[in-house]
Amino acid sequence: MKSRFPIGRVIIILLVAAAAVYAIVQSQSGAPSAPSASALSASAPAGQGPLQLNTGRVTMIDLGATECVPCKMMAPILEELKQEYAGRADIIFIDVWKDPPQARKYGIRAIPTQIFFDAQGNEAFRHTGFMDKQRIVDALAKLGVS
Repeated sequence: MKSRFPIGRVIIILLVAAAAVYAIVQSQSGAPSAPSASALSASAPAGQGPLQLNTGRVTMIDLGATECVPCKMMAPILEELKQEYAGRADIIFIDVWKDPPQARKYGIRAIPTQIFFDAQGNEAFRHTGFMDKQRIVDALAKLGVS
């Protein structure tokens, strides 16, 4: 008995569907979005040597990518915190897709990853995934930043 939908047709339908999904995703990636995480990358230009972490200030480094959805969601939060904590703590974004050596240097396995350093430049702790503003503020407070 012959099947009404041979396996070849099923494969073709799946390929067409996959191509359609890919096209939709690509077309949406060019659309304007929330403030980009790239706005923060000026604090840590790619390829300009090691960051200065023993500045006497607590430092939070967010390692992510400008095209990563949770990273995009965090970008406006980081920009706010960068302004609110100016002179008291350094908030830095590094795009690890544009600067892969930084991902290797910090042992990044998933993005976004936030690493908090004390005022002497020692890693205090890290978090992987989206981190809301209050959790970042709490983490900075644990390191003595008010």
